[in-house]
Amino acid sequence: MTHARPLADLRAVRLFLLDMDGTFYLGDRLLERSLECIETFRATGREFLFLTNNSSKNKRIYAEKIRKMGLEIGDDAVFSSGEATAIYLSDRHPGARLYVVGTPALEEEFTAAGFVLDDRDPEIVVLGFDTTLTYDKIWKLCDFVRAGKPYIATHPDFNCPIEGGWMPDVGGMIAMVEACTGQRPTVIGKPNAAIIEALEKRTRIARSEIAMVGDRLYTDIALGANAGILSVLVLSGETTAEDLTTSEIRPDFVFSNLGGIADVLNGSAERPSH
Repeated sequence: MTHARPLADLRAVRLFLLDMDGTFYLGDRLLERSLECIETFRATGREFLFLTNNSSKNKRIYAEKIRKMGLEIGDDAVFSSGEATAIYLSDRHPGARLYVVGTPALEEEFTAAGFVLDDRDPEIVVLGFDTTLTYDKIWKLCDFVRAGKPYIATHPDFNCPIEGGWMPDVGGMIAMVEACTGQRPTVIGKPNAAIIEALEKRTRIARSEIAMVGDRLYTDIALGANAGILSVLVLSGETTAEDLTTSEIRPDFVFSNLGGIADVLNGSAERPSH
């Protein structure tokens, strides 16, 4: 693979942020050399966090899924756009009354952070990836947005990858609310720098020592440019080598899978995938 930065820059990274679907696993299947990469992080004294835009589940649910795949991690090894949104709002509006369009897991994220759920007179409205979405929820959200309530969305993805296809994501809900109200939200998740600002508050690690690793150019890799951190593209998910030739979004490093990072950190060249 060709890289835009010297490999020494990658070896200087202290914290690797890993996307999950299409990067570490796909559906319920671990991707090639994923566990080897984590073992290398641990052996070389580096930290890692699984970073996901998917706010339909909280970190406890994600961590349990990863443990079932054979990697022993604590719940705090996962950082979602839902948690980032809770941190963002805690800094600006601690304990506020929120109308949350989201799953019970996302609601739990906000109540655990000290917010009060209120579907009658909220101070702020939050739109997440709601797989329990109803017409009534969207109707209320549009009414609150028209009334001028501050409007936050956890992330901008239009589709969520699943094994064998896609499911509609929060970006489609954002478009529907915009069509009805003319308003767009403040968006926290990738590729917006706000998710890294929230992460810095949690980890106390500087951006100069952080790298984002993922399979999507317009979220994972764009985050690198927007937040001023290194970006690493893996070709194990959505993006193909052909996509890369026509994209204006450019990663700092490109590997076929996570094993390429392990090889660099171990001082060897990337081995081809089989």
